Amino acid sequence: MAEIILNESNFEQEVLQSDKPVLVDFWATWCGPCRMLAPTVAKIAEEQEGNVKVCKLDVDEAQSIAVRYGIASIPTLMLFVGGEVKGTLIGVHSKSQIEALFA
Repeated sequence: MAEIILNESNFEQEVLQSDKPVLVDFWATWCGPCRMLAPTVAKIAEEQEGNVKVCKLDVDEAQSIAVRYGIASIPTLMLFVGGEVKGTLIGVHSKSQIEALFA
């Protein structure tokens, strides 16, 4: 399954009301490190299908959500479980470091 593209209208349903853990990639199109991380996030989405929902949120398109979660640097990955933030990684990380969030 491909990553789910988040916006202001679907964030609550896809992330906060999800019955599965949700990994949210806060990114922007102009961000070089975000583009470096994208293939890793896509691979996790493919491998974790059915276990973890993987979503992408463009901080330029959904600024109010980025502000709500205090996103100061991108890429930022946040793991949500039961609507609550359970883990955060800032910057480019390896696949194993990201997967350790849901371990």
